Amino acid sequence: MTTETQPGWRPVGARPVAPVLPRRERGPLLVVPDHLADGVPQRVPGPRGRHYLTRYLRWLRASDLVVVSLAVFGAQVARFGLQESVLSSPTLPGSLTYVEMSVGLVLGWLLMLQLHNAYDGRLTGHGVQEYKQVVTASLWLFGVLAIVGFGLKLDFARGYVLIAFPLGTLLLLLSRWQSRKWLVRQRTRGRMCDRVLLVGDREHVEHLAGSLSRTPAAGYQVMGACVDDARGRTVAGVPVVGSESQVLVQAMRLGVDVIAVSSSAGLGASGLRRLGWALEGTGIDLVVAPGIMDVAGPRVLTRPVDGLPLLHVEAPRFDGPRRILKSVMDRVGALLGLVLFLPVMVGVALAVKLDDGGPVLFRQERVGRDGATFRMLKFRTMVPDAEMRLRELVAVNEGSGPLFKLRQDPRVTRIGAWLRRSSLDELPQLVNVLRGEMSLVGPRPPLPHEVAEYESAARRRLLVKPGMTGLWQISGRSDLSWEESVRLDLYYVENWTPLLDLMICWRTLSVIRSGERAGAY
Repeated sequence: MTTETQPGWRPVGARPVAPVLPRRERGPLLVVPDHLADGVPQRVPGPRGRHYLTRYLRWLRASDLVVVSLAVFGAQVARFGLQESVLSSPTLPGSLTYVEMSVGLVLGWLLMLQLHNAYDGRLTGHGVQEYKQVVTASLWLFGVLAIVGFGLKLDFARGYVLIAFPLGTLLLLLSRWQSRKWLVRQRTRGRMCDRVLLVGDREHVEHLAGSLSRTPAAGYQVMGACVDDARGRTVAGVPVVGSESQVLVQAMRLGVDVIAVSSSAGLGASGLRRLGWALEGTGIDLVVAPGIMDVAGPRVLTRPVDGLPLLHVEAPRFDGPRRILKSVMDRVGALLGLVLFLPVMVGVALAVKLDDGGPVLFRQERVGRDGATFRMLKFRTMVPDAEMRLRELVAVNEGSGPLFKLRQDPRVTRIGAWLRRSSLDELPQLVNVLRGEMSLVGPRPPLPHEVAEYESAARRRLLVKPGMTGLWQISGRSDLSWEESVRLDLYYVENWTPLLDLMICWRTLSVIRSGERAGAY
């Protein structure tokens, strides 16, 4: 018995007396249970109730309460000590103590966080939106406080305000960051994830499945796919559980939390609308993945026109104020880095010299922005005649594309292997950054012979300066395929923001500090 004829199931909008039309004329029928097919919301709980984040979100509220209280009452003690102080205002009938003010500020802060969706489980664990909501809520609270204070002529102690708000915002961000680290560890192990059913044609489902698998922190665990043109039982390692018209049947059977529909799905506008109706009250979220790939959120603007959400994609820009800002950030960061790491660099230089008596620095020609070449500096990690011995090892190359990589390269010295794992060999590149030849963050600096083999897409990496670190370094380094390395570099080139640079720098330091050495050889 097929799914369409099982008792209790029928296709939405199907008329028993109507002839069955070819698919190209009628579109795919959406098979749904009878109790959901009439379009009336039925309060049917989700398969798991999606309670797996409830305790985590309670913990976020509790931790926010603690850190905000510490910041506010800490500011009060720092400004006034343990004595009771009173706010003066000619418009208030009675007196208002700073203890009462602090209690109200704590409650208002938590309320503002709630109003700005800082406890929305869909935003936790991945991306910057969670942190953005915290900062936005804090700024709104200070704005409201300033307006109320001005309207009621409240004479706030400036020291109290200047301590409470920056300290509270910083503690909130640090608390969220620590909580996120725990959540990401759980999701990496396959826990506390949304179970997802993918819908679309084979090619788009492959892309969607790959993106979700590369980002476990986002919390999406793919359970299956509904594909009409599948060539086997799996697509990109995901089991094919049915056709696109059977999406709701399979979603209920698998107990998923999210249905992710690609832009290629054959359901059409009416089928997608009926699917949304049928999901009302089930606890299952409907997510639509647009056809655009590797475009960051700041470049996308949603503009509804007559109920149709149009996505405006801003073209990437590589000049103007953004370029000047990045150059200033690079020079200042390189100068601070040289001062901060000077003792470390002196120690590494002595270690390299004492290891085999050869030169300390290794200079190599690399290709920078717009194809200009420069001499990149590194601490030497190989024997002095490494370049001449390269031909002997070409036959055992393990790198992908035009890259040469070898896990057990016999040319690497004893101290050089440690320097590569810790990335300390790249510290002299701070001088390249100070000269304006490189950036702190950017695409991997390529060799001239690698650039000669670039295709048109890969050449877009040369639109910006190469970087000491980048998405390639925090995502696997030499273990990445050539295609994945190019994809990450192009994503950075076209979606650069100062915040992205700061996140990559922070992640780089975290990788080095935690000893994550994947791909470092």
